[in-house]
Amino acid sequence: MPDEPKQDRKDLIEAVLMEMVLARLATSNPKTMQPHVVPVWFMWDGDYVWISSFVSTRKIRELRINPRGAVLIESKQEGSKLQAVLLEGTVELVTQPRQLVKELANRIYIRYLGPEGIKDAEPQSWLNDPENLLIKLTPERIISW
Repeated sequence: MPDEPKQDRKDLIEAVLMEMVLARLATSNPKTMQPHVVPVWFMWDGDYVWISSFVSTRKIRELRINPRGAVLIESKQEGSKLQAVLLEGTVELVTQPRQLVKELANRIYIRYLGPEGIKDAEPQSWLNDPENLLIKLTPERIISW
């Protein structure tokens, strides 16, 4: 969409990133070069993509070795001028301070489960699990179509 003014395009991207849809996180095993793509809950804060995860997952094992990832968010808005946003960049695994991990994970869970759903036993156990951590993706490249 080359004729769109830059600010309009940025607004469309922000709107897609605020949608409550599943994102797809891509990592890769640097030894085998095998890509790995998983659906994840996410939160965009205007600068970073935040994803709650657990230490023992494949994505975390791969990101510890190769801290590069990509997140794809597809719009669910029918007739939208923008279908998807792909963010590529460097990932930081945030484990401390624990209060920050818990607060941001709580915000992500509320985004998908709502204020009542977050009270259930399972999301509460996730929040208090010592394996819970945050994936913080700093976008170096944002592509939209």
